[in-house]
Amino acid sequence: MNDVIIIGGSFAGLAAALQLGRARRKVTVLDTGLPRNRFAGHSHGLLGHDHKPPLEILAEARRQLARYPTVRLVTARAESISGAIDDFCVLTGDGESLRARRLILSYGVVDQMPDVPGYAENWGTSIVPCPYCDGFEVAGQHWGLVWSGPQSMNQVRLFHDWTDTLTVFANGHDIPPDIQADLARRGISVVNGRITEIDHDENHNATVRLNAGPPVAVDILFAHPRNKPSARLHESLGLATVDTPQGVALKVDERRETSVPGIYAAGDLANPLMASVTLAISHGATAGISAQQSMLV
Repeated sequence: MNDVIIIGGSFAGLAAALQLGRARRKVTVLDTGLPRNRFAGHSHGLLGHDHKPPLEILAEARRQLARYPTVRLVTARAESISGAIDDFCVLTGDGESLRARRLILSYGVVDQMPDVPGYAENWGTSIVPCPYCDGFEVAGQHWGLVWSGPQSMNQVRLFHDWTDTLTVFANGHDIPPDIQADLARRGISVVNGRITEIDHDENHNATVRLNAGPPVAVDILFAHPRNKPSARLHESLGLATVDTPQGVALKVDERRETSVPGIYAAGDLANPLMASVTLAISHGATAGISAQQSMLV
């Protein structure tokens, strides 16, 4: 029997595996090889790995985990989970049945791309979600923001640390008059109409085409599409969730334990505040240590 099965082997899952491997706990990591940030050319803001391709960072992490004999990395999807604390059973897509005393869910989320030509194709290059991840490289340039609701005003205030030139695309949203007045006071133009297409050139500039009016070109376009967990295992387990502006996240305590004893969660799946590689690693390490300490006798 495993001490811990980790479902999802990106930054959070591998960070948990590292802590457990160093504690000589028997761990199996199940992963499908599709991390959320695989579309990004570089990962930024991660100490010691700034401006490295995220897939290269993950590959190096897997190589480093090879020195821990109790850690097993398996390319497989977890299809179902049954059992309870000290005796969980995970059935993989390959038909393998695995047992463990604890579980860590770190299978992340997937972004739900709107049905707009060019949106999915440009995601991670000329369309990005996070100024902490990509803002420095385009600081001082013309930014665009696709309005997604009241929370977008927080983005407007945040963006001021990187640029003074911002265009907001209402994209069919009825922006309240008081917010429109605040945007005007800040010198931010608002473009009405729905986005119908997004083009880009070799410099990753985004040209936003609308159902009314001329196209508008910006140097980078920030957008926050809704997302959803990349698997539904938490639903079958009845785990508590919290609502976020972009979707749902698993509810966890300070030890990263979910509402079901013995099941922990980390990464974007359980972070309602901010998607971040740094936070994913931190929360993954916490989940791994908490799971290990919960098994002490």
